[in-house]
Amino acid sequence: MKKIFIFLALICISTILIAQNDVTKFLGIPVDGTKATMVQKLKAKGFTYDATNDYLKGQFNGRTSEVYVVTNNNKVYRIMVSDAVGTSEAEIRIRFNNLCKQFENNEKYIPQNFIGGYEIDGNEDISYEMVVNNKRYQAAYYQVSAKEIDTITINNFVNDVQKLYTEEEMQRISENGLEGLSDEDKTKAKQLWDMFLRIFSHKSVWFMISEEYGRYYINIYYDNELNMANGEDL
Repeated sequence: MKKIFIFLALICISTILIAQNDVTKFLGIPVDGTKATMVQKLKAKGFTYDATNDYLKGQFNGRTSEVYVVTNNNKVYRIMVSDAVGTSEAEIRIRFNNLCKQFENNEKYIPQNFIGGYEIDGNEDISYEMVVNNKRYQAAYYQVSAKEIDTITINNFVNDVQKLYTEEEMQRISENGLEGLSDEDKTKAKQLWDMFLRIFSHKSVWFMISEEYGRYYINIYYDNELNMANGEDL
């Protein structure tokens, strides 16, 4: 928790600028626009398009992968990356845990549960848990870095923060997290986190284990939730 508030404090009182209208990126490409345009951009990255099965194939994070472009009303809202070749249960445990570490060591991501720790215990029977208990193994993060700067948005965000906190209060939160804070400070910390979520909650990147005929795969999802269906067709 302490790490989270240090990060939030840096956002608010340093020169880090992050745009509210920025969207999730996959290989530097915004998850947005039309499917045809996205396919062309991925082909330019070295992926080949399989028109029969409607996916692209190429190397991603050291593995041969299949990339699927998913749309809503002809707007791309998701890129799904799936292992092209399945592995054993023992291997998928290692893959999943290593991927958790890679995300948590990458400054572009912050865990959606605030603390991380999604790794699978070495004694857990993954196949049993998935089949008998319908357990879902997944880890979820927010993509938080941005190269594009919306100065107006950031100025508004900083102004909102300055109305809630003095610099001394921000320092106290960054040093202590929630422990030892007064009820008033805890309320302010929650307000700050809510503001953070308003900026980043649409930039979700998550992954899970899937199984097919005894082989296990990692599926990674890069979501632009701004383009997802939101009941507008009801």
